Amino acid sequence: MSKTTMDRATRADAPAQRPTHWPVPIGVAARRAGISARMVRHYESLGLINGVARTDSGYRQYTEADVHALHFIRRSRDLGFSMEEIAELLGLWHDRSRASSQVKRIAQQHIDDLSERIAQMQAMQRTLQMLVSCCQGNDRPDCPILDDLAAGHADPSSGSSTPQRKTLSNK
Repeated sequence: MSKTTMDRATRADAPAQRPTHWPVPIGVAARRAGISARMVRHYESLGLINGVARTDSGYRQYTEADVHALHFIRRSRDLGFSMEEIAELLGLWHDRSRASSQVKRIAQQHIDDLSERIAQMQAMQRTLQMLVSCCQGNDRPDCPILDDLAAGHADPSSGSSTPQRKTLSNK
């Protein structure tokens, strides 16, 4: 195969990507960032993307930097950061005089929050597994799962219960 034939074959196998002429409309920006146009508008409404230019007819026009910021936001959301954390991270990303310790502090706090949520979910899973193992799952109406939900126990294995909701009978 000649070099020219190989070049054509390589180009034919590669995904078609036309050169981008900036700025681009919202649909192109969203597609390039891997999000929906609705999310682009949402991020703009939250102030995460600022100063988006508009055409004379009012259509948004996004720069390459805007699309890069949208990628940043999407990746941050993929990692579970809150919108407030993302706003702070974006600010630090744009601040070239930042200290990396500020970014690390945010990431570490997020790790700590995730660890706490994981522990809570594992505790819920253990409780539900225990309740399911206690349920006969037969045709009888007895159900320890419903009994536990009605009783308001925080952890059935500990025997402690959370305060019950106030009803007419326990004013």
